[in-house]
Amino acid sequence: MGSAAQSIDTIWVLICTILVILMQAGFTCLESGLVRAKNSINVAVKNVMDFCVAGLGFWLVGFGLMFGFSIGGFFGSTNFAFNGPSAGASPELAWVMVFFFFQLAFCSTSTTIVAGAVAERMNFHGYLITAAVLSMLIYPVFGHWAWGGVLSGEAAGWLELKGFIDFAGSTVVHSIGGWIALAAILVIGPRIGRFGPGGRRIEPHDMPMATLGMFLLWIGWFGFNGGSTLALNTSVPYILVHTMLAAAAGGVAVMGLSWARSGLPDVQHTLNGILAGLVAITANCHIVDMNTAVLIGIGGGIVCFLASELLERLHIDDAVDAVPVHLAAGIWGTLAVALFGDVSLFPNGHSRFDQFLVQAQGVLAAGVFAFGVAFVVLTIVNRFLSLRVSADAERIGLNVVEHGASSALLDVLGAMEAQASRGDFSKPVHVEPFTEAGEMATRYNLVLDKFNSEVRKREQTANDLRDARDVAELANASKSQFLANMSHELRTPLNAIIGFSEVMNGELFGPIENERYKDYVGDIHKSSSHLLSLINDILDLSKIEADRYELYEEELDVMDVVASCERMMRHRADEAGVALKVTVEDELPLLMADKRALRQIVLNLVSNAVKFTPKGGLIQLGAFMEPDGRMAFRVADTGVGMSKKDIPIALEPFRQIGKDSNVYSTEGTGLGLPLTRALARLHGASLVIESEPGEGTTITIRMPYSRVLQTAVRRIA
Repeated sequence: MGSAAQSIDTIWVLICTILVILMQAGFTCLESGLVRAKNSINVAVKNVMDFCVAGLGFWLVGFGLMFGFSIGGFFGSTNFAFNGPSAGASPELAWVMVFFFFQLAFCSTSTTIVAGAVAERMNFHGYLITAAVLSMLIYPVFGHWAWGGVLSGEAAGWLELKGFIDFAGSTVVHSIGGWIALAAILVIGPRIGRFGPGGRRIEPHDMPMATLGMFLLWIGWFGFNGGSTLALNTSVPYILVHTMLAAAAGGVAVMGLSWARSGLPDVQHTLNGILAGLVAITANCHIVDMNTAVLIGIGGGIVCFLASELLERLHIDDAVDAVPVHLAAGIWGTLAVALFGDVSLFPNGHSRFDQFLVQAQGVLAAGVFAFGVAFVVLTIVNRFLSLRVSADAERIGLNVVEHGASSALLDVLGAMEAQASRGDFSKPVHVEPFTEAGEMATRYNLVLDKFNSEVRKREQTANDLRDARDVAELANASKSQFLANMSHELRTPLNAIIGFSEVMNGELFGPIENERYKDYVGDIHKSSSHLLSLINDILDLSKIEADRYELYEEELDVMDVVASCERMMRHRADEAGVALKVTVEDELPLLMADKRALRQIVLNLVSNAVKFTPKGGLIQLGAFMEPDGRMAFRVADTGVGMSKKDIPIALEPFRQIGKDSNVYSTEGTGLGLPLTRALARLHGASLVIESEPGEGTTITIRMPYSRVLQTAVRRIA
């Protein structure tokens, strides 16, 4: 090689190396923007320090393991603590230094992938351990398998000897970083609040910063792929164009997917789609054409999107989707070598199928080795030295806890979060004058003032309501006492009147022959009985409302209760000219209930049905078991019915539907249904009303399962 050509190639690779190092700035901006503000400084510092750790580790151990003299194709054995040629050496020797510099930048890129995945909950020392293991062991060993002979020009690694192709590192750099990131996030677990009850997607705090990071990565990738030629030759323009097209295709594909799914183009998914397209084209950019570069980019974006959805379903928390971007798209790009690459450029004369098997073997080897070693090492380390910060540290934020770093914005956000956690918004937050954070604090304090003003108003309203409630309860108690006293005072003379009217109609004085007097006595008896029934209903409803009604529960034979009600209502039904049909299911179980209350429920329902069913109509009273084990009572009539809007009125005490209407005008006080519902609720039963105007009404009372005794009552016909 001529010295001029050597110099051009050296300059080209050095420029590409600087572009690859620029990707560190891209990762820093991307990951810092995609996490919450309280962790952004921590993520940025981790990106700085993993570059330092990777640089020293690769110099000390990694370069020797990766490019030293091969031991069986598995790892290198020379060039540890690499000491390159001195300044002023020949161009050939200086080239070794250029190559070392370029490969060091690649190692740091693979290392920093992990920082985003484990962001917001991995402690600083744990991350440094991870970076050291990656850069000094996992990355260089697998790199030797795939690229061990690049410096010497002769294949050395066992995958390299099989013909494995990974031009710029879809697997060597990106999948290795992705496998280690996956192992780390499985060991440390998801962030607090990410999954489980109330879990949610944690939103980025600075998407423009993340977008800037993506652009820096995109620009750096031209050095990543273009520099992997290790020479400024005619293939470079094609490689750069393929890199550009794949990235654009990946971004458009993922934007379209997110748009179709949610109705809006998701920004974070779109950025990751671009990066996934770049990762996918990295392995194959030198052996594909422009059309297939676009297809590979689209495939990378789609694979990344689907992998992100899969991780979320599995409750695996990757803070920046590093695993979908670098692992999933890296696997796709490595396999795409065989699917879309120029067969004539495959080594060892492989067919497309043979090359696919080799590529799949490389992908599998990377997964088993990188994930396996990382998971075992991190699990052991985590047992003795926790890799995760405490729950309190995670809530406060790693900027403050791990670095003592804060800012006016973080102080305001911290004060707001503290108020939210305590539920105390009585005091304003501190305002730092002449800053954007101070403006935010000022606006927040205005909201607090308004909020506290509304709270005071609501408290006053609540106090007024409590006072009104106390007055109402006192009035209700007075009403109940009054009704109880008045009912007692009224019942005594009414019982006397009823008794005398019965005596007058009896045989003591002989039958009354004067028809007029006979009617008078009948009216007296009927009116006093109705008034006594009304007083009893009022008193019962009043006791229920005052929570003073006591149930006297006993084991009841439902047939006996229904039969007694039938005897009491049969005469009224006959007088009204309506048919009364009673059906009781055979062998009904016993029912635990208040006999008087249950009889009152049935009598009220049948009485209402008689009142509102025209002559010639039908009333059906039934008792039966529901499929779910509850016992039900049903009264159905063919009466006037009522509309849905009238049903709530019918359930209000002393209310009657359409009092002035000819349809509904009938005797009564409107206490039957309200009292029935109240008595049903005391038993824990439900009441359902189905009614249509002109078609009739069906009312069903369903007793709870707990009141149904499992022993059936057998009757002999």
